[in-house]
Amino acid sequence: MLKKKKLVVAITGASGSIYAKVLLDKLVLLSDQIDEVGLVMSDNAKDVWKFELGNDQYQQYPFKVYQKHDFMAPFASGSANFDSMIVVPCSMGALARMAHGISSDLTSRAADVILKERRKLILICRETPLSLIHIQNMQLITQAGAIVCPASPSFYSKPSSFEELAATVVDRVLEIAGFNLKTYRWGE
Repeated sequence: MLKKKKLVVAITGASGSIYAKVLLDKLVLLSDQIDEVGLVMSDNAKDVWKFELGNDQYQQYPFKVYQKHDFMAPFASGSANFDSMIVVPCSMGALARMAHGISSDLTSRAADVILKERRKLILICRETPLSLIHIQNMQLITQAGAIVCPASPSFYSKPSSFEELAATVVDRVLEIAGFNLKTYRWGE
């Protein structure tokens, strides 16, 4: 029997709220594999979600939501033993703060904890083009143990909606985080 996962999900203000929505939807479906999900969103993330998706559905998920400066959140400490953290979408500003250990909010503090505890930090970056600063920060955070997983969808499965297209990235991320799920497999 698989150990149930404790997961942090951070949503930053980068464009790509569809990735966060699809991730949260899939986590609801994977509830039998989950012990706990802690959710934190920046103010910009809430604004971008409303602009891109036309709703505030992020308030409807059955996950505990923490304020962006709540350093009393359990995952602000390594002793809470969260397995992994997914930042979706991950802005370049958030990535830079995480890469340089600047714990100025709950997202960057939680990432710092995940890295120091040698657990999985998965960053779904959604930016193009990339500057040299972005690339260097990606290198630095990768060297620190994070997994940079760009929001680069695949088309092998012939997705027919934005949600299906986003799922090609989200499914990969969930597998990296150790979840078992049915998804498109090349050659199957």
